[in-house]
This record gives sequence, structure tokens and C-alpha cells, in this order.
Amino acid sequence: MKSDPQKISAVPTNIITGFLGVGKTSAIFHILKSKPVNEHWAVLVNEFGEIGVDGSLFEGQYSEKQGVFIREVPGGCMCCAAGLPMQIALNQLLARARPDRLLIEPTGLGHPKEVLQVLSAEYYRGILDLQKILTLVDARKLSDERYTQHQTFNQQIAIADIIVGNKLDLYQGEDKIKLERYVKQYGAAEAQTIFTKYGEIAPNHLKGKTAATVRGHLHSSAEAKPLLSEAPIPECGYIKAINEGEGFHSIGWRFSPSRVFDYEELYLFLSGISAERMKAVFITERGVVGYNLTSDTLTEIELDDCIESRVEIISDNVNDKWEAQLMGCVRSDA
Repeated sequence: MKSDPQKISAVPTNIITGFLGVGKTSAIFHILKSKPVNEHWAVLVNEFGEIGVDGSLFEGQYSEKQGVFIREVPGGCMCCAAGLPMQIALNQLLARARPDRLLIEPTGLGHPKEVLQVLSAEYYRGILDLQKILTLVDARKLSDERYTQHQTFNQQIAIADIIVGNKLDLYQGEDKIKLERYVKQYGAAEAQTIFTKYGEIAPNHLKGKTAATVRGHLHSSAEAKPLLSEAPIPECGYIKAINEGEGFHSIGWRFSPSRVFDYEELYLFLSGISAERMKAVFITERGVVGYNLTSDTLTEIELDDCIESRVEIISDNVNDKWEAQLMGCVRSDA
């Protein structure tokens, strides 16, 4: 395989997982703040959608000059096709970054046990030091059967060394107690449960060997396919991609850098979306802006730069009006 990370050994590696919209990316942003100045840290991020937005969000706030190296694997669970997309991306990232720590964020709809299986393979045993697996959970979702009956949601809890009850500031009544009970029922016997808000996880929770183990074989039902996140944008000025699986649909767009969006019109459109999840980076007349929509709120952050505008929406169903509404946000004078 290309980009064999020779002479790299025992890189402390954490999987940070959790279902859609629970705050995984925010948690990693917070963790990166604790990175020692003289260290290189690497982040391998996986997205359910085909377009890939997280990489742009990370790169808009962190650069390789700051010792943070990013690699993205869009298009569903990165362990599919016998782990090939993940292994290629991981090897390239390790070779480029030669990191002091590796953070892996699977998609909220991915299979964490199979991600762990790839990382536990003989090839990586001398290269990676698998440390604590953190699973973020919004305890309020325990009343929603779309979560509690979802195999991936329960697998994320079962594999964790530490369950992080995130969004604590939004909990009511017995939400904390419900999560603690759920972890006792579905989590590992030695799993620890902690609570936080805004993804503020102390860096000491990353340290220590994971207790998780995996057995069996990787599934290989998916075939490697061209990445729409890297394909040239055609003359029409945009690319659209659709994906579905695990009971959800995604739709996303990439736009030519020459397309500038109207900030006000864009915010009205994004704030009106009814979906499980939306992430985006846009070039507007006011600068580059990143957006994050969950069931709770739409947040925005100012970014230093981005190569192009991208947006990804994950929902139970795709709204046919979204594309026309989005195109209506492009400034005519751009």
C-alpha cells in the first residue's frame, strides 16, 4: 500500500464517536486547544455525506503550521470495502504528520467496532497505541426510539471506555440518571460516565489503554468509489451528491470558488432547514463562514479561509425545494 508510515511507532490514538449532532467536532476543537505547542497532532475525520465539510471546518481554524494535520474520508462509514478508504487516508496522514497524537472521528452513522477492527489489525500494532475510546451522547435522545433502537447508537455506547453526556446545560429532570442507567445496561462493565457541555473534555480523559476488543471479520459490501469531494467542479459551477443508509439520507453541494453567497439570504435559508444535521462552509460577501445546525440551534463561526463553499444536510427525507432555495442565495453580482 502506498504511503507506508515507516518508522512511526506507538502513536497515542483515540476514537471519538457519537451519534449525529451530539458535538463530536466541537469536542475535538476543544481538545486541540490543549495540544502542546511543540507537538504534531493528526485528525482523521469521516462523514456520512459524499461532499465532505468537516475537513474545511477544521482547516478554517487550524493549520499545519500550528501542528494540526487533517485528513477527511467522506461518503459513509470509512471502514467499508475492508477498510481500504480508511487505511489509505490514515497512512497518508501518518506519513505527512508523523503525529504525537491521532484523533479519529467516525461519522455518527458509522460502525465504531469495525473502525476499531481496522486500527487493531496486525499492520498497525506497532504503529498505533490505541487509547481511550470516547462516545458522546445527548441524554435527552434516550426518549427517542430512532436512537435507542438504532444498532449504531448502542454499539457506540458498548465500545466506549468513557461515555460523555454532552450538552449538560440543556438537560432537564432525570436526563443524567437515565444516561447512567442506560450505560449500566448497554455499556462495558468498566465504562466511566462523565458530563459536560459544549464538548469541553479534559485532555486527561484521552490517556490510558482502551479496554475495547473486537472479533470477527470486516464487512466488505461496499466498493471503493471516486470521491466527489475531490472531483473537478463542472462548468455549471456546482456538484450535487446524495447518499443514504442507516435510515438517513444526505444531500450536499460543492460550489466553484467564484460563487459568492449573500450572507443574509444564506442565514435565512439555513435557519429554516428542518433536518437531523447540517454542516457548511460558505464564501460570502462578509467573508468565509462556517455553519453547524443541530436539533437545538444553528451556530456560525468566522473562518480564516476555505477553498470553496460546501454544504451537507442529513435528514430522514430530502426536501426537493432545498436546491432552488440555496441557488437563490448566490449573489448575482459575483
